[in-house]
Amino acid sequence: MSEFFAMGGYAAFIWPAWGLSALALAALVVLALLERRAATGRLRRLENDEA
Repeated sequence: MSEFFAMGGYAAFIWPAWGLSALALAALVVLALLERRAATGRLRRLENDEA
């Protein structure tokens, strides 16, 4: 198991790359959800203005 985590001596490069990739993907999900919430609010305001 320790051989797997050592990644053949490249662990210092591989694990941070995985971590940054996971962080970037999580940030994209959060930003998409925030944008969806904002768009839903704008749509509700527009619908209420038309009524």
